[in-house]
Amino acid sequence: MTGRPKKMTQTDKHQQLRDLPGVDHILESIKNDERFFEIPRKVILESIRSILEGIRQDILGDNTADTHKNIMKKGIIEKTIIEKTLGAAREKIKNRLLPLINATGVVLHTNMGRALLCENALENIQTISQSYSNLELNLTTGKRGIRYTAVEELICELTGAESAIAVNNNAGAVLLALNTLAKDTQVVVSRGELVEIGGSFRVPDIMSKSGCHLKEVGTTNRTHLRDYEQAITDNTGLFLKVHTSNYKIEGFTASVDLSELSELGKRKNIQVMEDLGSGTLIDFSTYGLPAEPLVSDSVASGADVVTFSGDKLLGGPQSGIIVGKKETIDKIKANPLTRALRIDKLTLGALEATLKLYRDEKRAVREIPTLRMLTMSYEQTCKKAAALQKRIKEALNRQTSEMQTTDTNVRVELAELESRPGGGSFPELRLPTQCVTIHPENMSVAQLERRLRLSSPPIIGRIEGNRYILDPRTIQTEQDEIISITLEKVLLKT
Repeated sequence: MTGRPKKMTQTDKHQQLRDLPGVDHILESIKNDERFFEIPRKVILESIRSILEGIRQDILGDNTADTHKNIMKKGIIEKTIIEKTLGAAREKIKNRLLPLINATGVVLHTNMGRALLCENALENIQTISQSYSNLELNLTTGKRGIRYTAVEELICELTGAESAIAVNNNAGAVLLALNTLAKDTQVVVSRGELVEIGGSFRVPDIMSKSGCHLKEVGTTNRTHLRDYEQAITDNTGLFLKVHTSNYKIEGFTASVDLSELSELGKRKNIQVMEDLGSGTLIDFSTYGLPAEPLVSDSVASGADVVTFSGDKLLGGPQSGIIVGKKETIDKIKANPLTRALRIDKLTLGALEATLKLYRDEKRAVREIPTLRMLTMSYEQTCKKAAALQKRIKEALNRQTSEMQTTDTNVRVELAELESRPGGGSFPELRLPTQCVTIHPENMSVAQLERRLRLSSPPIIGRIEGNRYILDPRTIQTEQDEIISITLEKVLLKT
């Protein structure tokens, strides 16, 4: 029989506390340790104090065994504190915003930053950020200029609008436009278009914050032009259409075309605004995808103002773009809120470089990552999946060969699955994709998912049917090697 663990007395605990090395002693011990050279002294001090306090609490709470006393007798407590301090300090100084590998197959993944920027945008950001720029300097006159000049002409060229402005995101664009055009007045919206967007932000909430008053018309599934007309009062300031990009109603439905609403607005002297949400500059139907509303079509339909996102189907940086008639956009530009919602020079640089690619649609589809991933054919995903599978198998076989075993305990297979556009775009679209599936036998799929998520860089896949899925549609070519090496470590070195 094993004896009961010896209880610690208060005397034992006090002795262990006295035996703990002090902060100055630890600092002296690590002064020549190269691992600490690049860590700020303040961080090291905070880490030492935190580790020592943790050990003190352990001692005071331990009533059954004198664990720390034994450690001290063995002369390793100081080494333990130093190693724990190093780990804590490194944790404190590491970046919290990290690049990761998106293997989920969701192209516009909101939690992962949505659109990837094209090479031209990245180069322009680097160029602009390393130097002063003419952000608000008119080089022709030598006087103060307007920051939106860098993109306004481009946006107008690509959409057919008379004028344009870009702000920090589309929710900001909607807020700014509503506040400018309809503050203290009634805004008429179809009930079927009162959507909730990401992060639980709802169109009615944004309208309320903008200072206008919501007037719902029609029903969830059917709204007619007469509903808008019958809702008009002396206080009606705006007709608003909202593109329901993140859901779809089918069956017995009816909605009012933007051109019809614009005509009604013209007759009744009421401005018309459309929030496209995602918004696109190319016709996706020519690439075998469902048609999404083109910004140029909305402009041509006669709307006074149209808003859309820069970091969804456009494939650029986070921004909200407002286009429309010059007189209307000029009022928006003059709103004091514009300054609070304005975008910085880096966003402007990235947006300008992205928009320039749209002058050649084939080049835009080829070079803008979002467009490239969305239009990727099933055959292309098969090639990518086969290449990734081969690389993973080679890595695992190489490791098992070094371990002198033939049992990898892992099955790496191909499967016919589907990717998703994400970001509230194409709500019902499923993109046929061949994926790589991992079936580990020495751990659960949940354990594999966690280890990959906590690896460096983090790899984020998905779990379906007790298998771990790597979707090649959102995996960039240069990331195959990183995935294979990480899987080799995670699966075979455990």
